[in-house]
Amino acid sequence: MTGAQRRRQLLDVGRELFAQRGYEAASIEELAARAEVSKPVVYEHFGGKDALYAVVVDREMQQLLDRFTSALAAGGSPRALLERAALVLLDYVEEDTDGFRVLSRDSPGTTAHGPHPSLLGELAARVEHILAAQFAVRGYDPGLAGLYSQALVGMVGLVGQWWLEIRAPAKREVAARLVDLAYNGLAHLQRDPVLADDDRR
Repeated sequence: MTGAQRRRQLLDVGRELFAQRGYEAASIEELAARAEVSKPVVYEHFGGKDALYAVVVDREMQQLLDRFTSALAAGGSPRALLERAALVLLDYVEEDTDGFRVLSRDSPGTTAHGPHPSLLGELAARVEHILAAQFAVRGYDPGLAGLYSQALVGMVGLVGQWWLEIRAPAKREVAARLVDLAYNGLAHLQRDPVLADDDRR
């Protein structure tokens, strides 16, 4: 193999290993054995487990974000954007299961290469931008978009993890039900909601 080919192979094997075992349980020894190389070959390309994990996460995150960017670039109504976003995530779960497992597992936090981005954090940032624009148009406080984006992305992310294991109902039905819950809830937001107990005081 060329150096570039070996690096890609190690990334692919690393993705599979991190998906199956998680960051903490994965080891350079097992990675080297699966790739049929010596440990020094892995260290030569990545320097250690932290760096390998960071590159695996960055590569998967970029692939997923590229999908979102492509799907949302056409614009459209808020409902259309939600539909495309839900399908992008479920397509990723279905087609790149190991990648989704890596991104949805607990990351080790900050390593020598900095904090690892989380799937939910990246998605929330994109949804927040979309929601803030829509809130401004409709007279809501755009500053609250972060709160709602965390709620929406948390819902979709957890459903993706659940659906990964059972794969039922069908993907398009899952997407439709997610969008129905999210969109109909957003469509009827109160401008200044209060808890029922607060309202009676």
